[in-house]
Amino acid sequence: MRGRSTEWRGRRQLSLRQGASWLAIGVSLAAGGAAPAQSRDQVSKPAIVQPGAPGQPSKSLPPSTRGVLPPRSQADVDFMQGMIMHHAQAVEMTALIPSHSQNKDLQMLGAKISSSQQAEIKFMKEWLAARGESISMAMPGMPDMDNSGRPIKLMPGMLTPEQMEALRKARGTEFDRLFLQGMVQHHNGALTMVDDLFNTAGSGQTGDVFDFATDVDNGQRAEIRIMESMLEKIKEKQ
Repeated sequence: MRGRSTEWRGRRQLSLRQGASWLAIGVSLAAGGAAPAQSRDQVSKPAIVQPGAPGQPSKSLPPSTRGVLPPRSQADVDFMQGMIMHHAQAVEMTALIPSHSQNKDLQMLGAKISSSQQAEIKFMKEWLAARGESISMAMPGMPDMDNSGRPIKLMPGMLTPEQMEALRKARGTEFDRLFLQGMVQHHNGALTMVDDLFNTAGSGQTGDVFDFATDVDNGQRAEIRIMESMLEKIKEKQ
């Protein structure tokens, strides 16, 4: 993934350069001497300015110009919908910690994961809603079927119903171990989803999707390292 991270940083720089060409609206106020009598009651119209590429001049656009959302691919939509489902299970897992574990380090980690992933769920829902897309992958009224009428499969890394049940039944150190192992599996699945997004032609190209997916990748890699260290400590005590 180091090679991919380098590639993504390059793509991010490209996104930022492309972003410089997006529309920016500036209001220009008339200045100078007294206006002619016939124009005193006229209101100045806002000037629409399009910044030029690096080294290129800006140019004025007609007042009727309207900004539009950057283009997105179907893979972008699928990624956001799938990641909402993925994050929701992680939040469900962290909700078990207060009643199942006395491990203070695990409690702090769980609170961080829950907070960050709930914030990301909010972002993804708003992103989809702004584009008129469904928040859920499921077909309305049929939670086990996707919008194409196919059975919904678990996203990569998600715990099976059997794994979730074992986690709910565990307590103490056994819970800590199962939680950490399960969340490492879960996070690795998210990395696979990001990888799949960037390996799909035409996807992850807009600045918002690219930055979000890259942040997910970086954040979950860091948390995996923390959880693997915590698992080692559990093993040493046994």
